[in-house]
Amino acid sequence: MSTLSLEGKTVVIAGAAGGLGSVASAAFASTGANLALLGRDPAKLKGLASALNLPAGRSLSLACDVASPQDVRAAAEAILEKFKGLHVLVTLVVGWIGGKTIFETKREELDSMLEQHLFSTYSLTKALVPHMLENKWGRVLAISSPNASRPPGDNSPYAIGKAAMETLMLSLAAELKGTGVTANLLLVRTIDVAHDRETKPNKENQSWTSPEEISATLLHLCSQKAGSINGARIPLYGETY
Repeated sequence: MSTLSLEGKTVVIAGAAGGLGSVASAAFASTGANLALLGRDPAKLKGLASALNLPAGRSLSLACDVASPQDVRAAAEAILEKFKGLHVLVTLVVGWIGGKTIFETKREELDSMLEQHLFSTYSLTKALVPHMLENKWGRVLAISSPNASRPPGDNSPYAIGKAAMETLMLSLAAELKGTGVTANLLLVRTIDVAHDRETKPNKENQSWTSPEEISATLLHLCSQKAGSINGARIPLYGETY
């Protein structure tokens, strides 16, 4: 259980029901925060809410398309109606398209990555961050990849999507200076949901990052001690990348 207390604050987690999202949701639940769980699959959200077993007054599950401005605005209204405020946005929306050269990549594949990584973050930021500014306190946190700034080739849709998201987040951080609201990125190579780094160690997976390690960093960035961290790209992939 975390020693961080976010009691009375509301944490919005986009992509809550995924392998990372479910661990992060449990970590934030341990802080005493209210949780707004966003995702596309109502059944998975229901299962996550059941597993967290929070009091009804501390949990809200909303199935929506986080790249849709209309869906996100409706979600924001529902969150504010229930919790009367919101303070932390964690965007864990995942998706990968790659394995092809630029010449083999279809336009719709690039559009898909921009939709999942850039436009989802854009919609969430526009709808939620103004309410953090009203509170004069807030945290905006997103997961990116070292591929955004160092694309390896044959991976352009994913790298472009993440690079665009990073530009949005770093621009946001610059605009938030001095407001009490911060925006930061965690850079992860591979999310080790199965904990292969521990159970089946090899040269490749030594740079993978577990959901628990990512969640611990997310919690730290929500602490008062981390209030001066803004616009950071924090590497969580070790020295073997």
